[in-house]
Amino acid sequence: MDSASASLPSPLPPAAPATWSELEITCVRDHSVLTMSRSEQPLKLLNPRAAGGSCHVVLSSYGGGLLAGDVIRLRVTGRAGARFLLGTQANTRIYRSPGGSIAQQLTEGHLEAGALAAVLPDPVVLQAESCYRQHQHWHVAPGALLLLADWFHSGRMDSGEQFAFTSYESELRVSVGGKLVVLDRFAFRPAEHIATSPAHFDRYQTSLAVYLVGSPTDPRFQRLRVALDDLQPHSRDGLSPELFTQECVVAVTEVRPGVHLLRALGTSRHALQAVYEALYEALAAPELLGYHPGRRKY
Repeated sequence: MDSASASLPSPLPPAAPATWSELEITCVRDHSVLTMSRSEQPLKLLNPRAAGGSCHVVLSSYGGGLLAGDVIRLRVTGRAGARFLLGTQANTRIYRSPGGSIAQQLTEGHLEAGALAAVLPDPVVLQAESCYRQHQHWHVAPGALLLLADWFHSGRMDSGEQFAFTSYESELRVSVGGKLVVLDRFAFRPAEHIATSPAHFDRYQTSLAVYLVGSPTDPRFQRLRVALDDLQPHSRDGLSPELFTQECVVAVTEVRPGVHLLRALGTSRHALQAVYEALYEALAAPELLGYHPGRRKY
């Protein structure tokens, strides 16, 4: 071996494959139970007892939020006929990223025929100088039902912190029977956009989107669709000039058959909490979750 080849650096070892936290909910004798649970830091998974034969899973984290560079990878499987609520213990705080490192949450969901998933997390709170990215892809079998919320705050509003974060990115994909039916991307960087512009957030500080995906002929879908429609107080044909003086503005639309979307802006968490309360009330029906998730939390 000559001196030139002896001085070559050793090849780097192959990178370790990314590890995923995993959840599996299965219907056993008419009760939905957690049949697999594996969490990787910084994620913690909790499984409080639920009424009505459904399953309740709570996402938590060490330190109550995500630090710069943290990555949560979560794979969720709802087996045939399973019913479950996936929520969070509290707000997900995204801490500052002084070096520009991004905190990320990646979710991959699979729902088999007849399964019901209600994904209702507390808001993501983007603290000053934070960078956050979330990607979700839910694969829904024909006959399954997905109710999913995406909620974020502009910052620690009680402390007067508003749109002081560095970047926020969100992407949601939902496929039904292998066909993509929802693709929703949103990115916002306060340094590049005027947050208070009427084209963006105006005076509102918190944003909520709720997606309902399923079969239009499914009675469960119909019940939740009515709950969403009832949350829009104004018709599109008769918008009040006082609309944007309200603390909360809600719009509901049928994106396509089997896909309903609610978007809401609020001046505070309290202004949008009524949306969750209405969803909790609807989910308490026996054919859905069979219990009111908010009564045991708040």
